[in-house]
Amino acid sequence: MKPRYRLFLLLLVASLLLATDVFAQAATATPPAAPAPAATAANSPLRLNINLEGTDRPADLSVAVQLVLMMTLLSVAPSLVLLMTSFTRIVIVLGFVRTALGVPSAPSNQIIIGLSLFLTFFIMGPTFDRINTEAVQPFMNKQITSAEAFDKGAAPLRDFMLKQTRTSNLEYFLQLGGYGPTPVKDLPMRVVIPAFVLSELQSAFQMGFLLFLPFLVIDFLVSSVLMALGMMMMPPNVVSLPFKLLLFVLVDGWRLIVQSLVQSFS
Repeated sequence: MKPRYRLFLLLLVASLLLATDVFAQAATATPPAAPAPAATAANSPLRLNINLEGTDRPADLSVAVQLVLMMTLLSVAPSLVLLMTSFTRIVIVLGFVRTALGVPSAPSNQIIIGLSLFLTFFIMGPTFDRINTEAVQPFMNKQITSAEAFDKGAAPLRDFMLKQTRTSNLEYFLQLGGYGPTPVKDLPMRVVIPAFVLSELQSAFQMGFLLFLPFLVIDFLVSSVLMALGMMMMPPNVVSLPFKLLLFVLVDGWRLIVQSLVQSFS
């Protein structure tokens, strides 16, 4: 037998003998005594116990269902801000102002969206205060259940949307949904929300049309003057842009636009 095979067999026999000795000692060893309860409590890690026995409050949804609803609400929160508040009208009108001036990159999209959000919070302030008073605070104080808080929190938003919604749009969606004559207090949210969004789009485009008129007059005047002077190769937008900006600054355009937007929701 070659020396390397002989060495391999010796190592294999030694490993088997060592393993047999270890198993024999483990089998004959006496199990250690259990530690005292005090020592176990002292050495055990900290644990968090969650008690789900809500006997001192009205029946509510389970914790798992509330977590799922909360995660769903957080995921659709941007859509709620866009479609159920004044944000839609404001951001569209501000976008029309930028386009009418002929400067598509000033102010930037971040500034337009930021200003729209702050104006939305300003306009929706009384509605948000009602939601906090009638739904959020009672729910945090364990006075109402989550379902009741949702119903009471949706009521102020519903009142705001109905105030800004055209009757023709409500009737149109009631007809599409197959509803009969329905009182205003019984209108479902799946009818109120799309009718409100459609009304907001109509109002925003009407305001945008009125914003375009003075700037369109300036473009006509500049084009006519350039045509009369024979400067047909000169782009009219380049010449009319300073006059548009001058007119906008002289009439304090941003203040007038913000004032019109805020008053349109009153």
